[in-house]
Amino acid sequence: MTKSLNNISPLDGRYTNSIKDLSAYFSESALMGYRLKIEIEYLIALGNKKRIKELPPFSKTEQSRLRKIYQNFNSTDAEKIKEFETTTNHDVKAIEYYIQGKVKKSLHPWIHFALTSEDVNNLSYSLMWQDGLKQIYLPTLQSVNKELKKLARKYKGSSMLALTHGQAATPTTFGKELAVFCARLDRQISQIKSHTLLGKFGGATGTWSAHMAAYPKVNWIRFASKFIKSLGLDPNLITTQIEPHDSLAESFHQMVRVNSILTDLCRDMWSYISRGILGQKKVAGEVGSSTMPHKINPIQFENAEGNMGIANALLNHLATKLPVSRMQRDLTDSTTLRNQGVALGHSYLAIQNIIKGLNRITINKTQMVNELNNHWEVLGEAVQTILRKTGKQDAYEQLKTLTQGQSINAESMVEFVAGLKISDEDKRTLINMTPENYIGLASKLVDLL
Repeated sequence: MTKSLNNISPLDGRYTNSIKDLSAYFSESALMGYRLKIEIEYLIALGNKKRIKELPPFSKTEQSRLRKIYQNFNSTDAEKIKEFETTTNHDVKAIEYYIQGKVKKSLHPWIHFALTSEDVNNLSYSLMWQDGLKQIYLPTLQSVNKELKKLARKYKGSSMLALTHGQAATPTTFGKELAVFCARLDRQISQIKSHTLLGKFGGATGTWSAHMAAYPKVNWIRFASKFIKSLGLDPNLITTQIEPHDSLAESFHQMVRVNSILTDLCRDMWSYISRGILGQKKVAGEVGSSTMPHKINPIQFENAEGNMGIANALLNHLATKLPVSRMQRDLTDSTTLRNQGVALGHSYLAIQNIIKGLNRITINKTQMVNELNNHWEVLGEAVQTILRKTGKQDAYEQLKTLTQGQSINAESMVEFVAGLKISDEDKRTLINMTPENYIGLASKLVDLL
């Protein structure tokens, strides 16, 4: 606890328990583990290449022993790598020296053979991001959407006043408004699931020059393609020293869009709570205000909005900075990429708070109905539409005169309708209409989810 209180980042301090699951994918130790995996799997792949006679293929037992180097990697091992780095001042070279200490000397020349550090790094960072999305982020995002769909179906018939420009508009239902967010999230989730990340493995400037110098008869393009695919990534064969990060940028922008949708949700939920049409369940012992004991603040939605703003600032910078490099490479991508876990961490924290917020809300049906009954003027749309149907050219103007800037009650609306020169059937339709039942297909739209 004392250590976390001294950390600068709130992710590693105040919120450490909330985002601890991400440590296995985005910590410094996790990055080391991914680098080890790349180096070991590459060594095994080299051994399997028949044209590389100087490196005999590894037996299944030997392969298993090699893989345990990264499979059993722990914090003590990470500290050893950091010790190497204090001397090398190079984090990837430290990985190479660490592996050398784990294998026989005859294998030392083949560790990191013909590679540049970026061959290892680009694959590691892509795998980190891909695994973090798949294992942590996406399931939590789907949990939010599942909860929203449950609420949408539960309240698909719960009429409420809609606001456009902050002013009373035509009625809707609470469930239908939540369904809008569900549909938006469904689309983004589908895109995240189908998106593939790229990787390169072509040496110092993407030409396989060192590989070709040593083994000109090996089809290195085929080798690299097969190796990258074996890791669960798609090969990018035409690169500079660095993989240009376009596919990562696309993924970052996907998360930006999700965060923007969820920010929209948080602001709407905040407004509903502020209007009193939503309430919040009490939590024993919780304090809403240090001076106003009556308050239950919508803190989960506020926390989520703030964290998604931080996440999107980082994600947008990552997405616009990473694809830009001077000539064949510079090092600006290296320090930038280290923050992808931070960006996901703030997004993940936000989603957790949204789930908490959604689990606390209650419907204030009385307030919803009261709002609607205070705004009978919203039926003006229905009246003027029926007048248009009957051929009245000044239908809009008639209702504008009656309703614009004015609050209309049930009696005045019935009186107005009674005086219209329309069929008895149309009059009955309008007289039986109320702000509460004027919801069109709102309920049926929820069923489309």
